[in-house]
Amino acid sequence: MNTLLGNAPRHPGLWVDMTSATAPVKQGIETKQSANQGITELTQLCSQLAVLSQQGRWIVLINPPHIGYKQILANANVRMDRVLLVHTKDEVETLWAMEKALTSGTSSAVITWTTPLDARDNRRIQLVAKSALAQGVIIEDVNTHLHDEHMSDNTSAAPSRLNLSAFH
Repeated sequence: MNTLLGNAPRHPGLWVDMTSATAPVKQGIETKQSANQGITELTQLCSQLAVLSQQGRWIVLINPPHIGYKQILANANVRMDRVLLVHTKDEVETLWAMEKALTSGTSSAVITWTTPLDARDNRRIQLVAKSALAQGVIIEDVNTHLHDEHMSDNTSAAPSRLNLSAFH
């Protein structure tokens, strides 16, 4: 992408690349699995997010659940004017938004809530991590994965039960 020209761009420039002289140091991406929608993980990150929010770059939250994250961040003295919420319609948009926020140089942290990623998406994240300029955290909701397995077990077992009861 090209750098915006002019003295005062009207958009905060979330997806605008910065020059290499002002770009932050390369960072990594960490995946955490959560059974409580990421409340514990977000709480553990809060002191670090408070420090990062003072740097003037964005703290990007992608698809945060309704867990009271605003109050958690505010209680930790995170600058709320530096928090950017991104809501996506599907996993493809989620990964795209995360990739852009991590590699743009305008974010200091990117926290993404998602369902467990498959092997292809994990590989994509590994590639993004090589050029990430912000701290990245992926919070995978393990309850979604367990719920999907439970549903698939029930759907395969239900016809058997029905068939067995039909023979009695």
